[in-house]
Amino acid sequence: MAHSVLFDQGQVYSGNNNLNDGLEFYQTQYADPSSTATGAGAQGSADDFYASSYGTSMPIVERSWLAAFGTGGFPNEPPLMEELGINFQHIKSKTLAVLNPFKPLDTKIYDDSDMAGPLLFILVLGTFLLLSGKSQFGYIYGVALLGTVGIWTILNLMSQGGIEVMRTASILGYCLLPIVFLGSIGLGVDLKTGQLGTLAAILPIVWSTYSSATMFVTVLSMSEQRLLVAYPVCLFYTSFALLTVF
Repeated sequence: MAHSVLFDQGQVYSGNNNLNDGLEFYQTQYADPSSTATGAGAQGSADDFYASSYGTSMPIVERSWLAAFGTGGFPNEPPLMEELGINFQHIKSKTLAVLNPFKPLDTKIYDDSDMAGPLLFILVLGTFLLLSGKSQFGYIYGVALLGTVGIWTILNLMSQGGIEVMRTASILGYCLLPIVFLGSIGLGVDLKTGQLGTLAAILPIVWSTYSSATMFVTVLSMSEQRLLVAYPVCLFYTSFALLTVF
C-alpha cells in the first residue's frame, strides 16, 4: 500500500501519545449542552446550561410585531410609545383642560413638550377643510409655524423665566381643539352663508384664546399680564378661524 511505504501507521499513533505527555489542559466545570440532548430536548438542555452558568434562566423574548407596542421583549424594556415620548395620560389631561378651561390647571402636565395631540388636531382640521372643499394644508402649517415662533418670542420678552418653543407649540396646538369643532360644523353647513360663519367663529376663537392664555399665564406666573398674552394669541386663532370659514 502507498501509505505503508511512506510511514509506519503504528509509529504515528504512538508518536501522538508521546506528544500528550507533560501537557496539562484546563478542566472546565460547564457541560456541553449539545452532548446531553438532541432534537426536542435540545432547548431544555440549553436553558439548564445557561442557568448553571449565569445563575438565572434564559430570558424569553417574544417575537411578534405586537411586542413592539407593549411591554414584551427584553426584560425591563420600556414600551415603544414611552420611548417616542407619547404619554396618552398627558394627552387626555391636556385635552380635558382645554374642554374645561375653568377647571384649576395642574402645571405638571405641561412639563413635557408633547406634540402628538397638536399634530393630530392639525391633521384632523386639515382633513375637515379638505372634505368641505378647502385645501388649506399649506396655509395651516404656515400659520402654525409663524404664529408659534412669534408668540414664543413675545412670551420670552414678557416673562422672566421664559418658555421653550416646543412647549409653546404644544399649548397652542392643544388649544386649537375648538377650531377643529368649527371645522366639523363646516362639513354640513356652509359657513360663508350670511352672518352664520361670523357668529359660529366667535365662540371657538374666544374659547381657544381663553384656554391658551390661561395656560401660559399659569405656567409662566404672569397673572397680571393676562390681557397682553391674550392679544397675540387671539390673533393666532382668528387666523385659523378665517381659514376655516373662508
